[in-house]
Amino acid sequence: MLTAIILAGLLAQTAPEAAPAAEARVIIHTDRGDIAVTLDAAHAPTTTCNFLRYVEAGRYRDARFFRTVVAATNANPHPIDVIQAETTGGSDDPGFGPIVLERTRDTGLSHLAGTLSMARGGPDSATSSFFIVTQDTPALDFGGGRSADGQGFAAFGRVTSGLDIARAIQASPAEAEQLKPPVKIGSVEMIGPAPAVCRH
Repeated sequence: MLTAIILAGLLAQTAPEAAPAAEARVIIHTDRGDIAVTLDAAHAPTTTCNFLRYVEAGRYRDARFFRTVVAATNANPHPIDVIQAETTGGSDDPGFGPIVLERTRDTGLSHLAGTLSMARGGPDSATSSFFIVTQDTPALDFGGGRSADGQGFAAFGRVTSGLDIARAIQASPAEAEQLKPPVKIGSVEMIGPAPAVCRH
């Protein structure tokens, strides 16, 4: 009996760690290298599931990072550090339609370096365009000032490897915040199953 208990303990220690049920992992394959991201469906389920719909439908295949914003050269009174991606339908691609804004006030997430978030115009208008924050940028949080309405943007994931690649893309040649040339996204690949909340 004692041997069985010890063996079970050893197996538990050596078994690979499974992703929590409310997380999803994706890899953004770019022509500069791969960016691995963990999505947080526990705190931002609507935004996470929306993003995964586009992934599963292949809508980020042959997409691109088209925009870079560098705080040090940004004239906005609330500067930001981000790179923004779009589908082949553009940054205003209506895709599957707009989603409800999950405010950082409610999710408890923040726009720290490596955060994945959704681009938007007005509240409840995000569809397919997303961005990666390359430096801590609280101006993107609820009440942070970057959005005129003060509602902020919907953070929903974090880069787990490849932040150096995102920063290299941000530092690439650009004119008026438009990358010249854009950086190609070959695809966004989901690793493992979607969180249960997204399977319906």
